[in-house]
Order: sequence, then structure tokens, then C-alpha cells
Amino acid sequence: MATRDVVFPPGRQALYERNRYSPAIRSNGFLFVSGQVGSREDGSPEPDLEMQVRRAFDNLNAILAEAGCSFEDVIDVTVFIVDPESKFETIWKIIPEYWGEAPHPTLTGVGVTWLYGFEFEIKVIAKLPEGAAG
Repeated sequence: MATRDVVFPPGRQALYERNRYSPAIRSNGFLFVSGQVGSREDGSPEPDLEMQVRRAFDNLNAILAEAGCSFEDVIDVTVFIVDPESKFETIWKIIPEYWGEAPHPTLTGVGVTWLYGFEFEIKVIAKLPEGAAG
């Protein structure tokens, strides 16, 4: 098996190693990013929902930047929301702060019952810019 080309955001490698997964993998010109949640530096959930969503995007953007890209390079998004019926409007009013201009990436939204103490998770696939394909 080939060695995985893992991308770690600054300062969080120990957190990912402790939890035994890679934050992102470069492969064939794409970046596959694990689901990002609104965790604090120690990995604990941010209790405020709006801040949790912002932290999830900040954590995502740190990984994208480390790989040499940005949310503009994202082509596919999956979001997971605990109890989306009651939380969707709160979450979706924050999305434009990070989403950018149209055309937007594809989107799949999934309602879930549990996210390890979190309320929102976002995972993406991005097309790496030329020179960032690792």
C-alpha cells in the first residue's frame, strides 16, 4: 500500500493521532477532508451552537490552507446535523460567512442522532490547485 499523503493543520496533530485518524489526505489532485467539528484546541465541543459552527469552519479552513487551497476549491460538501429540524436555521444563517459566491459546491445534508457531543460536522472534497497536488 502506498503511503498516505496526510495533511495536518498547525498545532492539532496530537489530537488527530490520539483519535487515530487523518484530518485530510491528498490523492490524485484532490483533498479528502475528514469531518470537522467545532472543537476547542483540546478537542472538546464548543457549547454555543453558532460558535461551534464557526469553529468547525475555522478548523476546516486551517486544513484547506495547510494543503494550499481554500473553500473556493471545495467541490463537494457533506454536513451532519443533530436534530436538524430545530437547528437548521441557526446553522444556515452562518453558512454564507464561509461559503463564498456562487457557483456553490454540491451539498448533502444528513440528520443524525449523535456526533460525540457535537451538533454540527462538515466534511469536504476539494480540487487541489496546480502545484498543491502533493
